[in-house]
Amino acid sequence: MRKNTTAGYFLLIIAVLFITSCSPFAKLQKSGTDQEKYEAAVNYYKKGEFYKAGLLFEELIPILKGSTESEMAQFYYAYTQYHQGLYNMSQYLFKKFYDTYARSEYAHEALYMHAFSLYKDSAPHNLDQTSTLTAISAMQDFINTYPESPFRNECTRFIMELRNKLELKAYEKAKLYYKISDFNLASLKSAVISIGNFQKDFPDSNFNEELSYLRVDAQYNLAKSSFASKQKERYEDVVKYYQSFIDKYPQSQYVRTAEKLYGESMQELDRIAAAEKAKLQKKEKEGDPATKPGRVTTSEASSSIK
Repeated sequence: MRKNTTAGYFLLIIAVLFITSCSPFAKLQKSGTDQEKYEAAVNYYKKGEFYKAGLLFEELIPILKGSTESEMAQFYYAYTQYHQGLYNMSQYLFKKFYDTYARSEYAHEALYMHAFSLYKDSAPHNLDQTSTLTAISAMQDFINTYPESPFRNECTRFIMELRNKLELKAYEKAKLYYKISDFNLASLKSAVISIGNFQKDFPDSNFNEELSYLRVDAQYNLAKSSFASKQKERYEDVVKYYQSFIDKYPQSQYVRTAEKLYGESMQELDRIAAAEKAKLQKKEKEGDPATKPGRVTTSEASSSIK
């Protein structure tokens, strides 16, 4: 029974291949003229059969080089890739078209579609954002090249959307360092630095209130976990971050907790100052050994007499 089933599948595959090889498209590919293939490719494109159109245009492009149809064949081919969701390929082909036919009436559209394909190919925010940065750069280049373009407003909107993706990525990165810190000095330092970088890169972000508080908290825990020699400087940074936070967000839901961290940091600074003062007083009381007169030996006394 199993052998019969296997044989049946084999015969079915043979039949499909036979029918496919005898299809009008297969015959066109095999024996059609260049003009017939070009016209068929355009018709396939207009009917939305982008895969077939793409196969024909790909075959024709090197053959049509230098002809009147060459420009449109390359333009159509880029679109066949775009409509199939092959955005990395379409962005490359649209840019190649723009570089080759910079004076074409389609150059403006091609450069826009290059940027738009990169926008469509941008990775989700939780993945590497190199593609997002590339898309933003391409969108900005398009605006700079065609400042009066009807696509300008769309590009501006896309740039904002892409930057929001970068913002969310940076926010989650800073939060991750904070969440995994657990009094680990390296992670606490990374959290403080990441939050500071976020605030510089996204000064108007809605995430800044929460992150400003978390920076106070992370810096406090960093100071608390540090060696004594580092604590003064790090508690002073807690005070600095708290003052910046309270100035910007006096009505924040995090105010009470931040005030507690500030109060405890001030107490620690007072303790450190008192300890330093006591150490200085003890040193002054005992005197500096370097300034005390040395003990004169017998040989030294004899030598001075001589």
